[in-house]
Amino acid sequence: MKSDKISEAVVRRLPVYLRYLNELHKREVTTVSSQELGQKLDLNPAQIRKDLAYFGDFGRKGIGYDVSYLIEKIRQILKLDQRINVALVGAGNLGHALSNYNAFLKDNMKIVAIFDAHPSKIGTRINNLTVQPMEELERTVRDNAIRIGIITVPDFEAQNVANQLISAGIEAILNFAPIILKAPAHIRIHTADFTTDLQSLAYYLDNGKEESAHEETQVDG
Repeated sequence: MKSDKISEAVVRRLPVYLRYLNELHKREVTTVSSQELGQKLDLNPAQIRKDLAYFGDFGRKGIGYDVSYLIEKIRQILKLDQRINVALVGAGNLGHALSNYNAFLKDNMKIVAIFDAHPSKIGTRINNLTVQPMEELERTVRDNAIRIGIITVPDFEAQNVANQLISAGIEAILNFAPIILKAPAHIRIHTADFTTDLQSLAYYLDNGKEESAHEETQVDG
């Protein structure tokens, strides 16, 4: 099936599967069933089978999935078998944390350049990379075949940074600024919004107590 027919929810679950499969591989587990995956990941086994079936027939009835083989296939689907260079714009605290995050170093997806507009940041070193001025963005993206950009600047700077990344040839953006970015249809943007996630999470606080109290009121009535 063509990738443009596969929902974003399916694609977002693939890294979840991959992470657990890698754990199994480290423990030298050779096979796993969709039932076992579902129990561990709190997902419906039928959903897991359906997700994977979009990309091929990877399992064997009565046996399950070969862990090493499925890891290889999911890595191929996510293009993690290729070298993908990433640029990060914003050398503040979050930018430092992301640059030093080991997950970016375990696969072929690597941050290879860091940029900032503030003179105090330019020339400093983060994870063996020198923070570059924004004026060098386009040339660096071109010379290093950088395909993904990460934005960790304040919201009022984010759209301008996104425009510069897109103009430089970036194909996808991971945005940490609390703002909805505008971009051409062919540019993929994912936004990590801490504030929204925290606020929506707060809604569920004490909800269990309120529901129990409501049920008790109905019974008493």
